[in-house]
Amino acid sequence: MSPELLTPAKRPFHVMAKAIGPKCNLDCQYCFYLEKEALFAKSERYRMPDDLLERYISGYIASQPTDAVQFAWQGGEPTLLGVKYFQRILELQRKHAQGKRIENALQTNGTLLDDRWAEFLAENEFLVGVSIDGPEELHNAYRLKRNGTGSFKEVLRGIRVLQKHGVLWNSLTCVNAANSKHPQKVYKFLKGIGSRHIQFIPIVERQPNAQARELGLDLSTPPAPDSPEADPEMMPWSVRPRDYGDFLVNLFNTWVRHDVGKVFVQIFEVSFSKWIGKPGGLCIFSETCGDAVALEHDGSIYSCDHYVYPEFKLGNVRDNPFSDMIGSEKQRKFGQDKFDTLPQKCLDCAFRPACNGGCPKHRSATTESGEPGLNYLCDGYYKFFSHADPYFRVMANLFQQRQSPAAIMDLIKKKRLPGLR
Repeated sequence: MSPELLTPAKRPFHVMAKAIGPKCNLDCQYCFYLEKEALFAKSERYRMPDDLLERYISGYIASQPTDAVQFAWQGGEPTLLGVKYFQRILELQRKHAQGKRIENALQTNGTLLDDRWAEFLAENEFLVGVSIDGPEELHNAYRLKRNGTGSFKEVLRGIRVLQKHGVLWNSLTCVNAANSKHPQKVYKFLKGIGSRHIQFIPIVERQPNAQARELGLDLSTPPAPDSPEADPEMMPWSVRPRDYGDFLVNLFNTWVRHDVGKVFVQIFEVSFSKWIGKPGGLCIFSETCGDAVALEHDGSIYSCDHYVYPEFKLGNVRDNPFSDMIGSEKQRKFGQDKFDTLPQKCLDCAFRPACNGGCPKHRSATTESGEPGLNYLCDGYYKFFSHADPYFRVMANLFQQRQSPAAIMDLIKKKRLPGLR
């Protein structure tokens, strides 16, 4: 269908585009996407062809009901596609822009970045996210190269290249069984390498169930848990709920005293927005979801990048307009189920408006009364929100009085907030 004839979606939506599919040059132990190769033929060429790439770009731009369109390129490892492939992406974006402002973000493991890449990214104002899990011994615990050695040195070199060329970048740290016990070491390291926009993503991976094994997604036998407190139902690299709560509280105590307005820690900033009545902009804490879909290299659209399974396929950009897929009853139900399936414990929780049950992918636990659908990280989230609540209340009051929330740092320093911990 010609882009000019496409009907814009009723609301803005986001596509996580994986033009390289699940192909990656690393072999991170906790990566849930590498196994997706099992969903495709062994002869699959993991590279979105030019005609399909153009169809996606033109259709995505035409279907957005806004004047700004954000493209997000992930994988796998998208830099495996090469600079020329992304030059072609920009050509197609300019061709089909229809007067809209086009923005690009790239999430990478950083190991393939060089001067050519950095020059291209800087010149074209890409926002680059780099995955790095802390200092060398923590990063290398799970983020391995194909030969089994750690990838830290290559990642840090890639970050230095980005900094050399003035590329706008942020860090993404996966909080796992190893680094979750060292919050200050991680935070100090990230600030030390110059990261001022920090994302923390908890690793929560269950042991493969019967459905996953049937699809061929049980590709390896995980090592035995290395801790007596490890959950036998979870992969050994998953962060423990208690550890995740401790991790967030520990970092928050440093951030709220020294770094408000200086370092953007996504989960803290997004959480604070809930205390001032703003949406927050992070899908896991939204009341419903369904506005962020995943695009595979073959044009298939799935409800979410955590749900790339046959039953969550919405269609293909070759055959289906985005407005139809995003607005379908199937996707509407997928998004609404996030709220409709909350257990009573969540509905009664004082922090439900902030948490909203977290990511549906993580709702594998049961409540004390045996009701299913509780977030595996519930105890950790509750510990963080209950600890941060009095601070956020003060910051919200400052905001409402047209003062900077960062003023809380001075109030704490002067001990003018005796009720805070």
